[in-house]
Amino acid sequence: MAYDLAGKRVWVAGHRGMVGSALMRRLAGERCTILFADRSELDLSRQAVVEDWIEKNRPDAIFLSAARVGGILANSEAPADFLADNLAIALNVIQVAHRSGVEKLLFLGSACIYPKFAQSPIEEDALLSGALEPTNEAYAIAKIAGIKLCQAYRSQYGDDFISAMPANLYGPGDNYDLRSSHVIPSLILKAHQAKLGGDPTISIWGSGEVRREFLHVDDCADACIALMKSYSDSSPVNIGSGEEISIFHLAEMIGEVVGFVGDIVCDVAKPDGVPRRLLSGGRLRALGWTAHIDLREGLAHTYAAFLAEGRAGRSAGRAVATQGSPS
Repeated sequence: MAYDLAGKRVWVAGHRGMVGSALMRRLAGERCTILFADRSELDLSRQAVVEDWIEKNRPDAIFLSAARVGGILANSEAPADFLADNLAIALNVIQVAHRSGVEKLLFLGSACIYPKFAQSPIEEDALLSGALEPTNEAYAIAKIAGIKLCQAYRSQYGDDFISAMPANLYGPGDNYDLRSSHVIPSLILKAHQAKLGGDPTISIWGSGEVRREFLHVDDCADACIALMKSYSDSSPVNIGSGEEISIFHLAEMIGEVVGFVGDIVCDVAKPDGVPRRLLSGGRLRALGWTAHIDLREGLAHTYAAFLAEGRAGRSAGRAVATQGSPS
């Protein structure tokens, strides 16, 4: 079922976030009217406010990328906030989209929805087949609830609501606060500060042996739009690069990109998280989509954006003894 975005009113919920910003860039070429709202205008945790905004703006399609996100440390310190905030966002937007007759909605989940010991490459059918990784369980449960809500509205009412599960994302506009960031932005900041300070080492959490798949956010946005146009089914769809790398080798690559000359130290007292997470991309490849941005190229692009955005200055002094998790 093809869905043409041309001439549609398309709301990007969470437009200031990393994914939302990428969607805004990508949608600029789709000949649609892009809708967005700042948090001061639209609090997604309040259903009455969401109802009023949707009634006034009448979106035809919604990309639901808004979420409270963070690494292992942030999830461990504030599980109630991660669960409650993300449940509220998913419930309010999806429920009001149904009531308002929105034509199509894409809910953006996360690869962390899958069981901790799911066999890699992880198929979409692995959802709910085992226990979750405890360090991000609250966030994962909220995302699973969003997926199930989309499936329930499709089953009961025929709403064209779909879900996509991206691999670990990185790119321009990322979060560089070391207490709440993920692994790539935290390592970029730490390598940059070590280079400027002449430090001989940077540290990474855990053994460095766990393996992750990383996806540039611009590839994610492109995949989401491809799904919005050409996918209509209850099953969630993985979005990934199809390649994985150990966290230790990732740190080495980031050091090379940043220009840090020194050693990588593994802090084995810190948790590793899930041992391996590589998504199966067969469902998306069958639709004719594959990722285009190589990891090294993407890291160089991200570091250039980090410098251009002035993130180094704004993050100065935050280099506490933590690091965003592989998550």
